[in-house]
Amino acid sequence: MDYKAYLGHHCLLYFFVAVLLDTAGLILFFIGIFAPLSSWDFYVISGPIVIFFSLVFWIFWYLGNLEVPVEEVFD
Repeated sequence: MDYKAYLGHHCLLYFFVAVLLDTAGLILFFIGIFAPLSSWDFYVISGPIVIFFSLVFWIFWYLGNLEVPVEEVFD
């Protein structure tokens, strides 16, 4: 199967960075849930912040894969 049909033809780097940040944020969050009480707040707070920063890369990936016909650009 051709991955470009599902991921888009452009901006694959943004896609992989967004997935990496989502995974890292989720891991940090789950580490915070099961961490000792002395350090849980760092992990529980930093996990969602990392996931929030990944939204920037999701938006770049989405906007980079939009294709607008030339006729609509010059209307």
